[in-house]
Amino acid sequence: MRAGIALGSNLGDRLQNLREGRAAVMALKGVARPLLCSRVYETEPVGPGSGCDAFLNAVIEIEYDGLPAALLDGLQSIEAAMGRPSKRPRNAPRTLDLDILYAGNLVLANNDIVIPHPRLHVRRFVLQPLHDIRPDLRLPGHQGTVQELLNALEDPAAVAEYAAEW
Repeated sequence: MRAGIALGSNLGDRLQNLREGRAAVMALKGVARPLLCSRVYETEPVGPGSGCDAFLNAVIEIEYDGLPAALLDGLQSIEAAMGRPSKRPRNAPRTLDLDILYAGNLVLANNDIVIPHPRLHVRRFVLQPLHDIRPDLRLPGHQGTVQELLNALEDPAAVAEYAAEW
């Protein structure tokens, strides 16, 4: 199945953190090419951690042969290996944040995982990079394409292109 993964970093060498995170995702069992990769965008943090450094955000799409829970476990292992503690305040600064945005046409919600990501449709810092790679994607449970969701978004957050290639 095709799976979209959001990457974010606002600690240390943010761009290098995204590069290392992408490489680690590609090395996970069950992950195969083709890989779609957005540009990198810089955004201000939102919520309680808003006094922190700006984030770099990107989205990749991978081919994945496995269960979404196993993919989530792999992503959380990568985050931990890159210094993100498992117990942390919500929106705390982080070297690397990896979120499953979608996994094929799957709709899943339990205590451990929610797919599609429950807030992706209201976050410009996710929709803008997702638009780079899949503007015509229709996410399960959402009306309209990524392009239409982005056009209708009322999120005033500034999203500035940081790097086209990474």
